[in-house]
Amino acid sequence: MLFDVTRSEVTGIFGEDGLSTLPATAFPPSAADTEGARLLQTVGVPTGTFYLREPDEDSGLLPLVQDVVDAEDFEDAPQDAGQWPVFGWLLNAHIALDPGSGKVYAFDPDEQTGQELHADVSSLVQVAVRLQRLLEEFTFSGGDDEEADFERLECEVERIRQETSSIDPLPFQDDSGEDDTVWSVLSEEIAMGQHFTGDGFPTA
Repeated sequence: MLFDVTRSEVTGIFGEDGLSTLPATAFPPSAADTEGARLLQTVGVPTGTFYLREPDEDSGLLPLVQDVVDAEDFEDAPQDAGQWPVFGWLLNAHIALDPGSGKVYAFDPDEQTGQELHADVSSLVQVAVRLQRLLEEFTFSGGDDEEADFERLECEVERIRQETSSIDPLPFQDDSGEDDTVWSVLSEEIAMGQHFTGDGFPTA
């Protein structure tokens, strides 16, 4: 795992009620015993910016990529991507785990793209934790110097992007000539003041 993320650390920030996890039985056999699946079972992700999928009520399993998108439309995705479990949702993209490599992919049905989003699940948890913590802890002065507030906010977002990219460049790889990743889009929206739920501040 690229990042050292523990349940005690994350619950220390968000509390037990601020985390979502998945049961081991939700994953197909090919993925159930992977490091990524275990991390989603034991640590989970904070609720808010990232949403975990609910397993099917009847089977108890997560959907596969081929269940939620037409895999043939995603020419840039690996050949076996249709069999990967879809465990999350971020903006308009389905988030899936490649059990073989441990990588996390984002499948955007509108853009028909399948992008590498994280080198492993610990990277996803780390980014979700840091952005959600920023949304919950950043305070706007509420005074006349709104520009200074947004400069501070932009600096905080950029620090998260750079510190993440020094270890895993995939989440924010918009400078590589490829389409912006969903994390790039979300972080830009946060820097513009969106997604906050604090008193007196608009949310989107």
